Amino acid sequence: MDAGQNGGAGAEAPLRVMNVPERRRYELVEEGAGTIGFTDYRLRPSSNQILLLHTEVNRAYSGRGLGAQLARFALDDAGASGLRIVPLCPYIATYLRTHHEWDHLIDKPATSARPEADPS
Repeated sequence: MDAGQNGGAGAEAPLRVMNVPERRRYELVEEGAGTIGFTDYRLRPSSNQILLLHTEVNRAYSGRGLGAQLARFALDDAGASGLRIVPLCPYIATYLRTHHEWDHLIDKPATSARPEADPS
């Protein structure tokens, strides 16, 4: 899934968020600058889950809501793919506390949940 996104008004370069399965992450890319943010994930096919592990946006781009844009894209993509969401990333977990449209897809992480638990 790939979504064209415009970063806002003015001379800002267009932004694009996409799933990059070979890197097991969602990437936020700015035309001309390359990858400026990402959300790492691991799939657990045996339980039809996606573990969202870590979200990061380049500090030069802070304050523009780009972490939220990554979170929304990842959550929407997981839902469209029929996956259950395990929010191990602190940013994603915090985002989900105030955005309830994915509540029906959330599996709370077990206290011992680790990405290494399922090698797939």
